[in-house]
Formats: sequence, structure tokens, C-alpha cells
Amino acid sequence: MATKTVDAVLEGAVELARAAAEEVAARPSDVGEHLGTVVESERVVSHRFAAAAPGYRGWHWTVTLARVPRGRSATVSEVELLPGDDALLAKPWVPWAERLRPGDLGPGDVLPFRPDDPRLIPGWQPSGEEDDPPIEELALLRARALGPQGREEAAQRWHLGQPGPTSPVALASTSPCASCGFLVPLSGSLGQVFGGCANEWSPDDGKVVSLDHGCGAHSETDVEPTPTAWPDTAAPPVLELVPSEELRASAAEEEASEKLADGEVTSPVSEVPAEVESPDAAPADVETVEDEPQGEPSAEA
Repeated sequence: MATKTVDAVLEGAVELARAAAEEVAARPSDVGEHLGTVVESERVVSHRFAAAAPGYRGWHWTVTLARVPRGRSATVSEVELLPGDDALLAKPWVPWAERLRPGDLGPGDVLPFRPDDPRLIPGWQPSGEEDDPPIEELALLRARALGPQGREEAAQRWHLGQPGPTSPVALASTSPCASCGFLVPLSGSLGQVFGGCANEWSPDDGKVVSLDHGCGAHSETDVEPTPTAWPDTAAPPVLELVPSEELRASAAEEEASEKLADGEVTSPVSEVPAEVESPDAAPADVETVEDEPQGEPSAEA
């Protein structure tokens, strides 16, 4: 077996290799220090330079040089940016059809066709299971139908997920869906474990739920009424009938009070004019006769 010999011409062309790497890099500063050489084969040597670009820790530039027999000059064969043993690498690329997960499908998205989907069986091939398509549907309406594996995977996924008995809403419920009047049973073997919810107040309305699932919108559940500090608005208001005469009198009193407050009228109790004497006083043109003191009768009498 021939051994790789040292090629002084190629190993000494460090600056030629660096110039080739700097020409390919986005910036000349992205090419770092020289890390050494690797003899690939006879008259073929690769120079390695550290990658100084941000985000490329552990990577290195590899510049492969070659020369013709008896040649005294090196020629650049290729320039590559390769990862090292401790380089930061992206995750392995996965095709779109394989990295898609349930719930990722949006409006306008279409899944690739799987002719060998193990969950389905040909619509014209009865499998002997209870859920086989009716004989009138064989090879007429559906090219493929759900097979035993598809039913088993769906039942396990539903029972262990949100529609099953271990979801938070089911654990907080007091009655299972099996006794709810809004449960729509499914046909076939899946109907032994699952049904459809038809209650618009339920968080599972329009979804498949297990018979041991549950929620607070069960048809037979109720809660005890609790007292409240808010007034009862259910009772009709009480109307008080007031005669029209009282309304007019009340309005007149309010109007008089407002005028009195504004100073538009005087107080109903006014002072007595000076020229008007008291009723108890005697008239001015009548002389007042003082009463004689009553004593003994006069001698003349």
C-alpha cells in the first residue's frame, strides 16, 4: 500500500489557500488562523482555516490544492466550509410530509397522498369487522374505509386526549357523558366507547367524547342557588297612583319654594305698617274717660 508523501509545494501554498477562502467568504475577516494541512492523496493537499464568522463555532474552511506531475505551482481545486467535531449543527432535515404534526394543517393545505396508509383498507375488501362499509358502498362511494388499525389508533388517541376521562374538564365534572341527554351515540365498534356531543353550552360541542368523559353542562346536573347581595330584578316594580290634584299642589309648592330661595317674593309674614294701628287701640276721635276710683258715695249724692 502506497504511503502519502509530503508535498512541499502544496503544503507551502498557505497564502494561496487563504486568498481562495477569503474570496468565497462573505468577509475576509471570516477566515481565521491556519489550522494545518491534510494530505488527501498524491499531489493533493487540503489546508484548514478556522471559521471566524458569527454562529459558526467549531467550523473550518477547507481549501484543497493540487498540482500536475513535475509541476512547481499549486492550483485551487475547491473551497468548502465544513463542520468540526464540536460544531453547532442544525437538526437533520426532515421532509415536510414527515415533520407535519396533527393540528398543523391550515386552510388551503393539502396532505400528500398515501396509497399504502395502514389505517385504511380498500372499500371493496370486507375485513370481517363490525365497521365494514355496507355492501352497497363497496367500491362505489369510498375507495378506502377505516380499518382495524385506524379504529384502534383513533380510539387510543381520543381516550388519552382532551375528549377522554383524564382531561381537566372531565375530572371536575360530577356525571359522565354516558348519562347525558345530549350525547349522540356512534355506530360500530367505536360507539361502544365514544359518542358525539350536541350541547351548545358544552366546551366539547360538535366533538367526539368518550362515554366516561364529562363537563359542567350535563343535562341532569344542577347547582344549589346561593344568596346574593344584588337586588332582585325578577320582581316587577310597584307603581304608586297619585291623584292629579295632589300632583298640581306639589308642583305649586315646589315652584313657590324655588322662587323664595331665589328672592323673587317676600316672606308671607310681613311687618305691620306704621299707619295701621292695632285693633286693640281706641279710635283717635274718641276721648278716653278714665274711670273714677270707686269709693264711698259722695255727700251730695
